Amino acid sequence: MTGAEAGAGAPAVRGKVLILVAAVVVLSLVAGAAVLHAGHRAAVKDRTQAGGPPVAAGPVTLGPAAAGRVVFRNMAYGPHRDELSSVPAATPGGKRTASGMRCLRFYAAGGTGICLQAVHGPLSDSYRAVVLDSALRERARYPLPGIPTRARVSPSGHLLAWTVFVGGDSYAGSDFSTRTGILDTRTGALDASLESYRAVRDGQPVHASDINYWGVTFADDRHFYATMGTGGRTYLVRGDIAARTVTTVRTNVECPSLSPDGTRIAFKKRVPGLPADAPWRLYVLDLRTGRERALAEPRSVDDQVVWPDDHTVVYAMPSDYGSDLYTLPADGTGAPRRLMTAALAPAYLR
Repeated sequence: MTGAEAGAGAPAVRGKVLILVAAVVVLSLVAGAAVLHAGHRAAVKDRTQAGGPPVAAGPVTLGPAAAGRVVFRNMAYGPHRDELSSVPAATPGGKRTASGMRCLRFYAAGGTGICLQAVHGPLSDSYRAVVLDSALRERARYPLPGIPTRARVSPSGHLLAWTVFVGGDSYAGSDFSTRTGILDTRTGALDASLESYRAVRDGQPVHASDINYWGVTFADDRHFYATMGTGGRTYLVRGDIAARTVTTVRTNVECPSLSPDGTRIAFKKRVPGLPADAPWRLYVLDLRTGRERALAEPRSVDDQVVWPDDHTVVYAMPSDYGSDLYTLPADGTGAPRRLMTAALAPAYLR
């Protein structure tokens, strides 16, 4: 290199350094703004908003004395956001009683509750399932391998089920897959994944590495229904815990929910021609006749509905609070009606 070449290269190096410094400054400002914005949003959610549902701290129970009430995750902004809360089912817009226990997903039946929680760490969150007695006291806890999405309890309160999103399954590519577990609270026996059950379709065993399960709904303390996904299709399966088998019943069914009288299953179904990001409509299948009926909800519903009685379904829809609850007749008539603002994961106590 000549002296002239060295003299010409120095300004170029200085220019690159200045560009690098400017880029670092800009990125630092963007990151700082993002942190401030996130902090502001979190602070807003911690403040009670005028016009929101009234909420006050108090006792919440799941036992017989609480029959006729609905327990749910309160999504209203304020100090009780995300806490399990309760109102009389007959007056869902009434003052909420907040328990102090925070859950991402929740369900209860037979005096037993299941609370799927996030445990916030310095670098990342972990998740766990907490088994609750009728006074919301912790009976047991189990680590979860991913983000909670579904929870159910058998009518007796003896069996619990949960579904979480997991990553790392090679067949899933960049998408999430699921893991579904069933716990017997009487014995502590845990089936950590339904993928260990024997699957049967059209009388033949199903062997596929991409089998996933999600959305359990219990018929009793031995049998359940759930979704099985494999090969790009979804199936309604009937499970037998004692035999450790699942048998396909119907195709194109997701997130089943059995009616209290055990005769019908509400589910979401992919309808051809709808947008790929909103493909589901609600249906009800009559298990006695095999006939299915579309419900009168024109929007895509991505939830596992609950039945407050044998004639009605309740489900969550996105809202400014994160989620509102809507209700609809289960016979295909009527129109959707907003039942509760700022609420998620309801359980009707009987």
